[in-house]
Amino acid sequence: MRTAHSRWLLVHGGVIHTQDPLAPRVEALLARDGTVVATGTRDDIESLARHLGSHSGDQARLDLEGATLIPGLIDAHIHLLHWVTSLDRVALVGVTSRAEVLRRIADAAAKAPAGAWVQGWGWDHSLWDDTDGGFPDAGVLDAVAPDVPVALNRKDGHMLWLNSKAMSLAGIGPSTETPPGGVIGRDAHGAPNGLLFENAMGLVETAIPPMTHAQAVDLYRRHLPALHRVGLTGVHVPEGSRSFRALQTLDAADELALRVHMMLPSGVARDLISAGVTTGLGSARLKVGHVKFFIDGSLGSETAAMFEPFIGSPGNVGVLTMDPADLLEAVRECIAADLAPAIHAIGDRANRTVLDVFESTRDIWHAKAMRPRIEHVQVLHPADVERFGALGVVASAQPIHATQDMELVDRLWGSRGRYAYAFGSLEATGATLAFGSDAPVETPDPLQGIYAAVTRQRPDGNPDGGWYPEERLTVARAIAGYTTGAAWASGDEGVVGELTPGARADMVVLSGDPFTATPEALANIRVCATVFEGEVVYRE
Repeated sequence: MRTAHSRWLLVHGGVIHTQDPLAPRVEALLARDGTVVATGTRDDIESLARHLGSHSGDQARLDLEGATLIPGLIDAHIHLLHWVTSLDRVALVGVTSRAEVLRRIADAAAKAPAGAWVQGWGWDHSLWDDTDGGFPDAGVLDAVAPDVPVALNRKDGHMLWLNSKAMSLAGIGPSTETPPGGVIGRDAHGAPNGLLFENAMGLVETAIPPMTHAQAVDLYRRHLPALHRVGLTGVHVPEGSRSFRALQTLDAADELALRVHMMLPSGVARDLISAGVTTGLGSARLKVGHVKFFIDGSLGSETAAMFEPFIGSPGNVGVLTMDPADLLEAVRECIAADLAPAIHAIGDRANRTVLDVFESTRDIWHAKAMRPRIEHVQVLHPADVERFGALGVVASAQPIHATQDMELVDRLWGSRGRYAYAFGSLEATGATLAFGSDAPVETPDPLQGIYAAVTRQRPDGNPDGGWYPEERLTVARAIAGYTTGAAWASGDEGVVGELTPGARADMVVLSGDPFTATPEALANIRVCATVFEGEVVYRE
């Protein structure tokens, strides 16, 4: 591939998939000033380029040399600041033994400067082959790091594992009251055991030295280019003011080469309403999106709100982190103020609760052309599947969770897993699917998510035939989840997620054509280049 910077960009020499149903596959594309001007045959587009004067000194050509071009991919749910932060923390993702976790923590503690905390991300006790599969506790960490505070996020972000030093600095003791919507793990004597679930995690946040604005900006500058390497040109980010302000700094300096749809936390909703902030306010690269609520916890932490108990945990039906009546009132308030709602829901009871809220408010948000979303949609009661399409509620899901969590689903939910990550069933109802990664919970690589959605298998081919294969999607539908579906969810249809006249020239060059690839070949397709607003921002 050969290209140079200019206002005009002519793309040719390979297969171009536009996501335009009227012209889904074309030979060439012409863009000017970051916007698609036309698509069509190579002869027609080159003739148009000559007619418009782009043959002058400000034209660039991108010769695909037989590769495949698709619209820039959009991650519809990524915790962006958490992801870049996790890259600088003790890496615990995929570690298969508790002993290795402790070795890494001991090493970090030995190197930690005075007054610093050791923070880690990504541990998953269900992977450990040297324990009985139960949760760890503070005593285990105390054995390797007694004098340095340690706080380790479980991979789902819904659980913290602390040592005794960290609990002491946070003032967590036997008399500490459990906050609403949270759980403090306790030992047989009622003393905190080092595990904090859901809202209880906030008990330690004030004790950890806060990240500064300059540190957040630095993290973004160093790590955001990695997203271009996996073909991402857009992200939907459920985070708060620290992340938003850092992204504003980059946007103001013209350093933000991503389109960011911020899903701001419900805790600031009334401040947004008072200030007159509405969904859609912002720039071409950074705007206010949805207001993000939580109604339950997670699968791995066994806090998802379920109709029936988790297998092996009699009486445990998870946690509703908000009273449904309070959620309904808050959603009504946001909708009335032109702020679209997005609600985290994992368990079948949680998803039913949110669907009921959206059904109760549908007359209001439908009249405003809002796109309410349920984030994760991890397991559904069969009676609720068709409600997404009927109501017009966006199913914002993460295909990579299906293949990464399948053993955990089988163990904790059993036969209820039939409607876990029910992409095929949801798509059949006409529901809009918007796909993401939930990084740093999983990799932000959308090609891995596409493979998981299409095959319901891990890259090694397991399980044979796919996990609940009836929920597989076609390649076209899986890619739509990362393009047109994600664009619809953010109200950006016609602007991103497709290569049509008037859309932004955000594009990804792939080593192979996913639309014609076998499953084996699909797993090996890679990103060769990423184009943002007509400029190549990554080249293999």
